[in-house]
Amino acid sequence: MVQKKICMLGAFAVGKTSLVARFVESIFSDTYLTTVGVKISRKAMRAGRHRCHLIVWDLAGEDEFLQIRLSYLRGAAGYLLVVDGTRPATIDAAISIQKRVQEAVGDVPFVVLLNKSDLQAEWEVSDDTMLELADKGWNWLKTSARTGIGVEDAFLLLADMMLEA
Repeated sequence: MVQKKICMLGAFAVGKTSLVARFVESIFSDTYLTTVGVKISRKAMRAGRHRCHLIVWDLAGEDEFLQIRLSYLRGAAGYLLVVDGTRPATIDAAISIQKRVQEAVGDVPFVVLLNKSDLQAEWEVSDDTMLELADKGWNWLKTSARTGIGVEDAFLLLADMMLEA
Protein backbone atom coordinates (compact mmCIF):
# COMPACT_ATOMS: atom_id res chain seq x y z
CA MET A 1 0.00 0.00 0.00
CA VAL A 2 1.29 3.43 -0.97
CA GLN A 3 1.45 6.11 1.74
CA LYS A 4 1.44 9.82 0.83
CA LYS A 5 1.67 12.92 3.00
CA ILE A 6 -0.45 15.85 1.85
CA CYS A 7 -0.88 19.30 3.38
CA MET A 8 -3.95 21.53 3.60
CA LEU A 9 -2.92 25.14 3.02
CA GLY A 10 -4.74 28.45 2.80
CA ALA A 11 -5.74 31.60 4.65
CA PHE A 12 -7.65 31.62 7.94
CA ALA A 13 -11.25 30.36 7.89
CA VAL A 14 -11.31 29.09 4.30
CA GLY A 15 -12.54 25.67 5.43
CA LYS A 16 -9.41 23.49 5.56
CA THR A 17 -10.36 21.68 8.76
CA SER A 18 -13.97 21.27 7.62
CA LEU A 19 -12.80 19.76 4.33
CA VAL A 20 -10.59 17.28 6.19
CA ALA A 21 -13.47 16.35 8.54
CA ARG A 22 -15.78 15.84 5.55
CA PHE A 23 -13.20 13.70 3.73
CA VAL A 24 -11.94 11.61 6.67
CA GLU A 25 -15.06 11.32 8.85
CA SER A 26 -17.92 12.32 6.49
CA ILE A 27 -19.05 15.02 8.94
CA PHE A 28 -19.56 18.78 8.96
CA SER A 29 -19.93 21.11 11.91
CA ASP A 30 -20.95 24.78 11.88
CA THR A 31 -18.76 25.33 14.95
CA TYR A 32 -15.60 27.20 13.96
CA LEU A 33 -12.46 25.93 15.65
CA THR A 34 -9.15 27.56 14.81
CA THR A 35 -6.37 25.08 14.07
CA VAL A 36 -3.31 25.73 16.19
CA GLY A 37 -0.14 24.39 14.58
CA VAL A 38 -1.03 21.20 12.74
CA LYS A 39 -3.60 18.42 13.06
CA ILE A 40 -2.80 15.11 11.38
CA SER A 41 -5.46 12.74 10.05
CA ARG A 42 -5.27 9.65 7.88
CA LYS A 43 -7.54 7.89 5.43
CA ALA A 44 -7.19 4.85 3.23
CA MET A 45 -8.57 5.17 -0.28
CA ARG A 46 -8.33 3.75 -3.77
CA ALA A 47 -6.81 5.90 -6.51
CA GLY A 48 -6.94 4.17 -9.85
CA ARG A 49 -5.59 0.69 -9.32
CA HIS A 50 -3.64 1.72 -6.21
CA ARG A 51 -4.71 1.55 -2.60
CA CYS A 52 -3.13 4.36 -0.67
CA HIS A 53 -3.06 5.89 2.77
CA LEU A 54 -3.25 9.65 2.75
CA ILE A 55 -1.65 11.32 5.75
CA VAL A 56 -3.39 14.70 5.83
CA TRP A 57 -1.60 17.55 7.60
CA ASP A 58 -4.13 20.30 8.33
CA LEU A 59 -1.95 23.37 8.88
CA ALA A 60 -3.09 26.47 10.72
CA GLY A 61 -4.38 29.18 8.39
CA GLU A 62 -2.21 32.13 7.65
CA ASP A 63 -2.55 35.85 7.32
CA GLU A 64 -0.05 38.68 7.22
CA PHE A 65 0.93 38.03 10.86
CA LEU A 66 1.28 34.27 10.85
CA GLN A 67 2.84 32.30 8.03
CA ILE A 68 2.99 28.56 7.54
CA ARG A 69 6.00 26.79 8.91
CA LEU A 70 7.78 25.51 5.85
CA SER A 71 9.24 22.68 7.94
CA TYR A 72 5.71 21.17 8.06
CA LEU A 73 5.89 20.74 4.29
CA ARG A 74 8.93 18.44 4.34
CA GLY A 75 8.08 15.07 2.86
CA ALA A 76 4.77 16.22 1.40
CA ALA A 77 3.91 14.52 -1.87
CA GLY A 78 1.26 17.16 -2.65
CA TYR A 79 -1.06 19.74 -1.18
CA LEU A 80 -4.53 21.19 -1.39
CA LEU A 81 -4.61 24.97 -1.57
CA VAL A 82 -7.97 26.13 -0.18
CA VAL A 83 -9.68 29.38 -1.19
CA ASP A 84 -12.96 30.76 0.19
CA GLY A 85 -15.21 31.62 -2.76
CA THR A 86 -16.96 34.27 -0.66
CA ARG A 87 -13.69 36.11 0.08
CA PRO A 88 -11.68 37.03 -3.04
CA ALA A 89 -8.69 38.14 -0.92
CA THR A 90 -8.06 34.48 -0.13
CA ILE A 91 -7.04 34.00 -3.78
CA ASP A 92 -4.17 36.45 -3.27
CA ALA A 93 -3.18 34.57 -0.13
CA ALA A 94 -3.25 31.28 -2.07
CA ILE A 95 -1.05 32.68 -4.83
CA SER A 96 1.45 33.89 -2.23
CA ILE A 97 1.39 30.55 -0.39
CA GLN A 98 1.88 28.58 -3.62
CA LYS A 99 4.90 30.68 -4.55
CA ARG A 100 6.53 30.14 -1.14
CA VAL A 101 5.76 26.41 -1.17
CA GLN A 102 7.26 26.03 -4.63
CA GLU A 103 10.41 27.85 -3.51
CA ALA A 104 10.67 25.64 -0.41
CA VAL A 105 9.85 22.17 -1.77
CA GLY A 106 9.85 22.52 -5.56
CA ASP A 107 7.20 21.35 -7.97
CA VAL A 108 4.92 19.00 -6.08
CA PRO A 109 1.36 18.35 -7.26
CA PHE A 110 -1.37 20.59 -5.87
CA VAL A 111 -5.03 21.33 -6.44
CA VAL A 112 -6.83 24.59 -5.64
CA LEU A 113 -10.13 24.05 -3.83
CA LEU A 114 -12.63 26.84 -4.31
CA ASN A 115 -14.53 26.09 -1.12
CA LYS A 116 -17.95 27.16 0.17
CA SER A 117 -19.63 26.62 -3.21
CA ASP A 118 -22.93 26.09 -1.35
CA LEU A 119 -22.98 29.83 -0.52
CA GLN A 120 -23.96 31.02 -4.01
CA ALA A 121 -25.71 34.17 -2.75
CA GLU A 122 -22.43 35.28 -1.15
CA TRP A 123 -20.11 34.07 -3.95
CA GLU A 124 -17.55 36.67 -5.03
CA VAL A 125 -14.80 34.86 -6.95
CA SER A 126 -15.35 35.32 -10.67
CA ASP A 127 -15.06 32.63 -13.30
CA ASP A 128 -12.48 34.86 -15.03
CA THR A 129 -10.26 34.67 -11.95
CA MET A 130 -10.43 30.89 -11.98
CA LEU A 131 -9.71 30.81 -15.72
CA GLU A 132 -6.58 32.87 -15.05
CA LEU A 133 -5.43 30.22 -12.56
CA ALA A 134 -6.21 27.48 -15.07
CA ASP A 135 -4.14 29.37 -17.65
CA LYS A 136 -1.22 29.13 -15.20
CA GLY A 137 -1.67 25.35 -15.27
CA TRP A 138 -3.34 25.17 -11.86
CA ASN A 139 -5.94 22.44 -11.35
CA TRP A 140 -8.96 23.61 -9.37
CA LEU A 141 -12.32 22.32 -8.21
CA LYS A 142 -15.33 23.88 -6.51
CA THR A 143 -16.02 22.23 -3.18
CA SER A 144 -18.35 22.48 -0.23
CA ALA A 145 -17.38 20.99 3.11
CA ARG A 146 -20.98 21.54 4.23
CA THR A 147 -22.62 19.48 1.45
CA GLY A 148 -19.63 17.33 0.53
CA ILE A 149 -19.76 18.36 -3.13
CA GLY A 150 -16.37 17.97 -4.79
CA VAL A 151 -14.53 16.96 -1.61
CA GLU A 152 -13.86 13.30 -2.43
CA ASP A 153 -13.10 14.29 -6.04
CA ALA A 154 -10.49 16.80 -4.87
CA PHE A 155 -8.58 14.30 -2.73
CA LEU A 156 -8.86 11.69 -5.49
CA LEU A 157 -7.53 14.13 -8.11
CA LEU A 158 -4.57 15.00 -5.90
CA ALA A 159 -3.90 11.31 -5.15
CA ASP A 160 -3.92 10.52 -8.89
CA MET A 161 -1.54 13.41 -9.57
CA MET A 162 0.85 12.27 -6.82
CA LEU A 163 0.83 8.66 -8.02
CA GLU A 164 1.65 9.81 -11.58
CA ALA A 165 4.54 12.03 -10.41
